[in-house]
Amino acid sequence: MTMTIDMHDETGEINESIQKSVIKLVDFAADQSLHLEGEIECSITFVDNERIQVINRDYRGIDRPTDVISFALEEMEEGEVPILPEAGEPRVLGDIIISVERTHEQAAEYNHSFERELGFLVIHGLLHLLGYDHQTKEQEQEMFGLQEKILSSFGLSRD
Repeated sequence: MTMTIDMHDETGEINESIQKSVIKLVDFAADQSLHLEGEIECSITFVDNERIQVINRDYRGIDRPTDVISFALEEMEEGEVPILPEAGEPRVLGDIIISVERTHEQAAEYNHSFERELGFLVIHGLLHLLGYDHQTKEQEQEMFGLQEKILSSFGLSRD
């Protein structure tokens, strides 16, 4: 499995060390927990609350900042035809957008590190790209259980 992450930081806060940690976490999750295969691509963009509020309003109709938004390229609406990669082409999962401001706010609110909260949001976004959701209690238990398993195994436990 080869994972390529196209990372963009619009805030100037996500230094090279944090970027390397995010890449290690995604690689770990993709390989060890999610057992993804082949060549895979996604993007992660770090923004401020103002920018994510505009995205949340324009795409979800919710006019307030949020912590993470995922745009899954494999997600299909009724009647759509799946976009499958050609032989030899990478599987492109989509885009994850994370508010660095909300990451700081929630880390303080939940009394854990910025790194733990950022890891949670990255994995949450990645799972959405892979089709996981939390619309029902059962979906929520599956998704959040998997998130916790990945983060704990990686060393980003809640404490």
